[in-house]
Amino acid sequence: MAAAALTVLGGCTSDDVRDRVDQTARSDAFAFGVASGDPTATEVLLWTRVTPTEDATPGSGRGPAVTVEWEVAADEEFSQIIASGEARTDASRDHTVKVVVEDLETYTRYFYRFRYEGTTSPVGRTQTAPDEPGTTHALRLAFASCSNYTGGYFTAYRGIAARDDLDVVLHLGDYVYEYGNGPEEAGETGDGERYGPPELVGVRDVQPLTETLSLEDYRLRHAFYKTDPDLQAAHGRFPWITILDDHEVTNDAYATGAENHEEQDDPNTEYTGPGSPEGIFAEGDFLARRDAAYQAYFEWMPIREPETWQPEDHQGTQFFRRFRFGDLAELSVIETRQNRSQQVPAAVDGAPNPALADPARHLPEPEQMDWLTSGLRSGRTAWHLIGNQTVVARVESPFAPGTVFSTDQWDGYQADQRTLLEAMAASTSADPVVLTGDIHSSWANDLPRDLAAYAADGNSVGVEFVCPSVTSDGFKETLGSVETANAAIAAGQALNPWVRYLDGIGHGFAVLDVTPERVQTDFWFIQSGGDKGVSTDPRLDPDATVGFEVAYVSEKGSRRVTGPVDQLGARSDEPRTAS
Repeated sequence: MAAAALTVLGGCTSDDVRDRVDQTARSDAFAFGVASGDPTATEVLLWTRVTPTEDATPGSGRGPAVTVEWEVAADEEFSQIIASGEARTDASRDHTVKVVVEDLETYTRYFYRFRYEGTTSPVGRTQTAPDEPGTTHALRLAFASCSNYTGGYFTAYRGIAARDDLDVVLHLGDYVYEYGNGPEEAGETGDGERYGPPELVGVRDVQPLTETLSLEDYRLRHAFYKTDPDLQAAHGRFPWITILDDHEVTNDAYATGAENHEEQDDPNTEYTGPGSPEGIFAEGDFLARRDAAYQAYFEWMPIREPETWQPEDHQGTQFFRRFRFGDLAELSVIETRQNRSQQVPAAVDGAPNPALADPARHLPEPEQMDWLTSGLRSGRTAWHLIGNQTVVARVESPFAPGTVFSTDQWDGYQADQRTLLEAMAASTSADPVVLTGDIHSSWANDLPRDLAAYAADGNSVGVEFVCPSVTSDGFKETLGSVETANAAIAAGQALNPWVRYLDGIGHGFAVLDVTPERVQTDFWFIQSGGDKGVSTDPRLDPDATVGFEVAYVSEKGSRRVTGPVDQLGARSDEPRTAS
């Protein structure tokens, strides 16, 4: 489709990039594709974005209110229409469209599309959840995170779209990144924070060219991401369950600010720009920026507004929600940025910082933690999956032994970490499985309650699988070489024996398969030329592929990781065809 031609932006100027997004919008009424999400046994949400007039481009705030038709069918040719209707949209929601289709059959595959004034959208495929009382169905999902557009091609999404064995895609955050295209733009805009391989400057540039601050900026960034054909294909192939992390707003966000947000003019800053009368670039009110980012996220992502769907006690905007997959598994998707206490240093005067264990400091707000822990303790299924942003396992730093590796993880909020582990221990029937993103590397962890006793009794109360990044810099890129990264990994595993598997080289995604007897995670890495990027960086290759790397399991009742094991085979059953 027309949008596919716009992903390689060689030698772009600011006007060129803006023109390409506008041209994408004007090339087709539904040029940003279709998506579905948040499936239940009988419902699924459908999403698209319509461009009703030439001036109604993303982020413009222009264009009339219009009515879009939608259809759900049993077959891709739409010879058997199951449901249909109309949806209204306008510039106040950036002409995005969301429809929750009800009264569908359980564990059933459907096709859907949208229409507007003689134009038909691409056809999407979706399905309802395998949540059927008295019947245990297969459950297999892909999970991914950290897709920085300037970091490389979205080969991982292409690999997901090529599969035919998934029930859902779980995206754990950092779906978009806020950074601009600098450093070449720094003198003009004040933005010198480009993130990704220098070889892709002028090739994988984002729009807007500068860091996202306003509602228009965030809308444009989401729109630009959805011009990517690999991302469009993955959305159109499976329903998604999504949750945001920090980069959907800005890096290392917390309740009242972020590492990558400058609230006030700073006379000590080294860059200049049009951000203030003094020529110092300031980024305005953080909460206003966050509100804009949240609005754009709800507009452009296939997510229900949980406050109206699964309302629970919460602070701010509720994102957390829960999904049921029969008697096999529940999935609690949590959000850990909006209400978290500000990060603190790992050490003070060479000793571990006592603030890390302060019970007044929180990662999720107490209301959300109560919701999560009560769900764990209820134990209604064989497995309780937790969609989570940052690593739960305790990780001692190989660079500063005796201190935690990162205080942006659960290690930085040890009272909450302890509360979560105790709730896992109290879950006597449902084995806890944490699915994590954020750290741009692949992990399989035991989750011990008592670190000192782990070697003797293996007191693990659950397991954690961490997916690699789609494109964002991993250990190799951060530390400078494969050899340095692997040395740090070896040192880290020696200090943290509950980390059963750790790879900081590969980029890609992970696949979780759930049966009554075990859960298994297969790690899939993008490949091009050399060994996982030793001789080349596969993120730079538009023709890269994905390949199976390794798999680990947790047997029911063990609450420990074992492996490696063989790659997953065929599913035990398949979704039904709609009747």
